[in-house]
Amino acid sequence: MKLSLAQYEVARGDAAANMNQIAALADQAGGSGSDLLCLPEMCTTGFDWASNRANLERAEEHAATIASIAKTRGIAVCGSFLEQTENGGAANTFHYFDAAGRLLAKYRKLHLFTLFHEERHVEAGDACVSFEAAHGRFGATICYDLRFPELYRRLTVQGAGLHFVPAAFPHPRLEHWRTLLRARAIENQTYIVATNQCGLEGHGSDVGDIRYFGHSMVVDPWGEYVAEADEAACLLQVEVDLDEVDKVRAKLSAWADRRTDLFRF
Repeated sequence: MKLSLAQYEVARGDAAANMNQIAALADQAGGSGSDLLCLPEMCTTGFDWASNRANLERAEEHAATIASIAKTRGIAVCGSFLEQTENGGAANTFHYFDAAGRLLAKYRKLHLFTLFHEERHVEAGDACVSFEAAHGRFGATICYDLRFPELYRRLTVQGAGLHFVPAAFPHPRLEHWRTLLRARAIENQTYIVATNQCGLEGHGSDVGDIRYFGHSMVVDPWGEYVAEADEAACLLQVEVDLDEVDKVRAKLSAWADRRTDLFRF
């Protein structure tokens, strides 16, 4: 399976500019033979909550545009997007569109980042989501979820051999990012595909300007870095073999040795 991880600076509050960026990245990824384009967190709007209140009314239209990009380029697309909830509120939601533009999965972020007051603007999800796609079963997570290992364990028990982490992870927590991604891969013996924003974004007077450090990466089930970007915008292209999950578990039987009689997972 060939992946393209799109690390870029999201234009804050400018959905049209971000859609154009995503379309161009899909052209590049599809042209190189990638099966899937992975986008970062809140990739169509960023975190400008003042403008996102207006963007909410067009969130469904934006999702339809992403579906059309996937279908016309013949490439699956996933990432985290602004979504309007049933009661008119906002959600930070992972979507996975297959290469025919069909929505295979939606997952609303479970753990909201209180340090940046995300809970003031977004409704938390209430479900763990794994799903079947063309190349296997995948798990959906978003950014701050990375700090909560029980979510990844639950998704792995559901059969996911690869977990997506669209993110907006900022300085000064680069080493947390690198360490936690490896930990989630090692403890579950699965792939981790993490696509982070880069560049600068203003989060208002109570938070200030935030610089995202990029370092999008893929970690294999042994905990090795398959590929890792630096801080610059890029399209990181990687091939993964999901058969490696079973091969690693056969070499080191940690997954089989879990005490499921004592622990819920």
